[in-house]
Amino acid sequence: MTNGKTGTWRNWAGNVRARPAREVTPASVEEVASAVRRAAEDGVRVKAVGSGHSFTSVAATDGVLIRPDLLTGIRRIDRAAMTVTVEAGTPLKRLNLALAREGLSLTNMGDIMEQTVSGAISTGTHGTGRASASIAAQVRGLELVTADGSVLACSAKENPEVFAAARIGLGALGVITAVTFAVEPLFLLAAREEPMDFDRVTAEFDELVTENEHFEFYWFPHTENCSTKRNNRSAGPARPVGRIPGWIEDELLANGLFQAVNVLGRAAPATVPALAKVTSRALSARGYTDVPYRVFTSPRRVRFMEMEYALPREAAMAALRELRATIERSGLRISFPVEVRTAPADDITLSTASGRESVYLAVHLFRGTPYREYFTAAERVFTAHAGRPHWGKVHTRDAGYLAGVYPRFGEFTALRDRLDPDRRFGNDHLRRVLGD
Repeated sequence: MTNGKTGTWRNWAGNVRARPAREVTPASVEEVASAVRRAAEDGVRVKAVGSGHSFTSVAATDGVLIRPDLLTGIRRIDRAAMTVTVEAGTPLKRLNLALAREGLSLTNMGDIMEQTVSGAISTGTHGTGRASASIAAQVRGLELVTADGSVLACSAKENPEVFAAARIGLGALGVITAVTFAVEPLFLLAAREEPMDFDRVTAEFDELVTENEHFEFYWFPHTENCSTKRNNRSAGPARPVGRIPGWIEDELLANGLFQAVNVLGRAAPATVPALAKVTSRALSARGYTDVPYRVFTSPRRVRFMEMEYALPREAAMAALRELRATIERSGLRISFPVEVRTAPADDITLSTASGRESVYLAVHLFRGTPYREYFTAAERVFTAHAGRPHWGKVHTRDAGYLAGVYPRFGEFTALRDRLDPDRRFGNDHLRRVLGD
């Protein structure tokens, strides 16, 4: 185990900073356990951090910061059970590439793959899916170092009450050191991307979700324009996006032009509505067929701030229309599209889709743009529909509110009391969202 020099830790968005007393980089589960025991002896708190893609201070600490840089790679592949066990610090990008080389794939994933596997599941990272849920819902087992330094194996059969909660545990129950995922043989997805106007996509939303395995869309404020994406399994053949067309769409337009537009919009907000009409029409319709991680994910080089809420599916389109009316009344100038995705109900204690079919509404603003007025207005709409905030994104809700929208909230906090009574893994953020 290496002990690195301390300094200021920052998250990806740059809105969270922390100065830990010390940093450790363990190379094994035994070294993680040792670091936790030493922290207890010293009377300091412990937090594990991933790639810093959360917009909240869920991983911030003034105590011991555990970095997972050496906890990477695949431990084992079980082709009979169709599972893969991977070290917790493995970036999703490396996992996806390694699985593809083995002829395997996750069933569903989010739209970026920079996070570590433990960070992604702990905060509820998700994509979109009619029947396939978040990355955490694909977990079949966990290895967890608890507050007394013991190592706990968790699955549906072994410590099932811990397994139910720790898949999305916010780092509050212990340090995850390994994750076992369900996998399947590598398959192909056919992607169809095309523009659609706001009234049509909202009117036909239920039909579009029902007809496609994976459906999502972006609405560009100040316009009638939406960009839709439908992903469905295909028998092939593979027809990936060409290198040059892919660079034009994904790098030049989706990142390069979008960055320039947002810089201009931040400097001159009055130009945003006109710029939105340009950017919303910049990406043309296209179709392609490729392996899942190349279809589900895309590069995100324009940095931003984000708030996302999971709403009951039946309330989502009404909430989106309310958000649109709120923006129009407010005089706000919004340069980023609103993202809409879906998820089936799952059985994870604090999953944003726990026990209910959900639709995610995500609002963003370019980094450096004042965001509080917009996010406050959006949050007012979302909470009016019993929305559940994404655990890794900006929100202002506390334990009192969250206990009201999560029927199993008390189950989670009782388990936390048992596993970490001294709050070895606590911080100010967890005190707000989980209570004392």
